[in-house]
Amino acid sequence: MAATAQQTVEKTSAGAEIAAPARGRRWRGVTPWLFLIAPLTLLIVFTYAPIANMVAYSFTDWDGVSPELHYTGADNYTEIFTREDLFRVFFVSGYYLAASAVQIAAALYFATILSFNVRFRNFFKGVLFFPYLINGVAIGFVFLYFFQDGGTLDSVLSLFGVHTDHAWLGTSTSANTSLAGVSVWRYLGLNFVLFLGAIQSIPGELYEAAELDGANRWHQFRYIIAPGIKPVLSLTVILSISGSLSVFEIPYIMTGGATGTETFVIQTVNLAFRFNKTGLASAAAVVLLLIILLVTWVQRRMVPDDKVDLV
Repeated sequence: MAATAQQTVEKTSAGAEIAAPARGRRWRGVTPWLFLIAPLTLLIVFTYAPIANMVAYSFTDWDGVSPELHYTGADNYTEIFTREDLFRVFFVSGYYLAASAVQIAAALYFATILSFNVRFRNFFKGVLFFPYLINGVAIGFVFLYFFQDGGTLDSVLSLFGVHTDHAWLGTSTSANTSLAGVSVWRYLGLNFVLFLGAIQSIPGELYEAAELDGANRWHQFRYIIAPGIKPVLSLTVILSISGSLSVFEIPYIMTGGATGTETFVIQTVNLAFRFNKTGLASAAAVVLLLIILLVTWVQRRMVPDDKVDLV
């Protein structure tokens, strides 16, 4: 009788020991989801739910105020692609796309130069990155006075004997070129830091081996740096294209979209809050989102993010 009781106790203890690890494994599987509840809730409430509402509103004629709205099908999307004044703003993005190419090239150049031993390189790093830290509204007002008639730019040019009566923000071409130049100045530091971090992550032994083999700086850039920063370069291109299509604060502050500088985002904001066409503005926002996703997908297909073996 005592032996039977002892065996029962032993079996119970063994079962408890087996059940304890099983419960521990279950809790380990549940624990990550417990930590993800808060961020997932915020992501759904403030990102995916508004996107779903935006898509739903894009098929209506809602004015943003009235409680009544009527389903209009794809009329808003048809209007966007058939009205020349609505579709023309895409061409303004061409100035910013060209500026992005200049910006990436300049950032890559400075990052490559300052990744080597150069005098005062920490000072130049700060100078290049500092504009990115400034508030965009402040930048807009500063350069508004910079480009105005008789402003800072005209004063500097007059010191070199160059006198011009040209209004830098008075025509579509010069205004868009000036605004794109401001964007280059502001966002150069961000790309510079991304490239610099990627370059400095490349093992130094590769440079030493290349120098022993007689490679110059151009060869080191072509065969070591360029393949090593390929993922970061791909990311920078995606960010530059999406940023060029969604430019807002600098042209809005400096010109308000006048003289042919209205971007797609400025037009969308005006449709929603000035003309009370929230349905049409939602359709425009959906179109912009789809274009950015399409460009990103095409870029990723053309330049796959493969891991480069540098060792």
